[in-house]
Amino acid sequence: MNAAPESRPYNDFSFIKREFVKVDGSTITFKIQDGPIKEFGINGCQVDAIIEVAKDMLESFNKRFPCQENEYAIRSLSESLAALEVRKQNREKRGVEGHDKR
Repeated sequence: MNAAPESRPYNDFSFIKREFVKVDGSTITFKIQDGPIKEFGINGCQVDAIIEVAKDMLESFNKRFPCQENEYAIRSLSESLAALEVRKQNREKRGVEGHDKR
């Protein structure tokens, strides 16, 4: 998943399919993927989408109230997303991505 554009307000999560995330004021609701994609199709969002939302929110906050702690949290979330991408690539190489297999 690509980083959110800087000009987007923190509550515009257009990088996630709208049917999987709902924003109502200060409440965000996620529909989580139920079952392996290759068996059930895409029916929700993955954990990386939730991390993207958290990162996007912190980036927005950090523009208004910059601090080292925000920067560290943003960097850590970016590292988490990178680790999940490596995991996905490794699973694809093994032919188990999208399946309920190790």
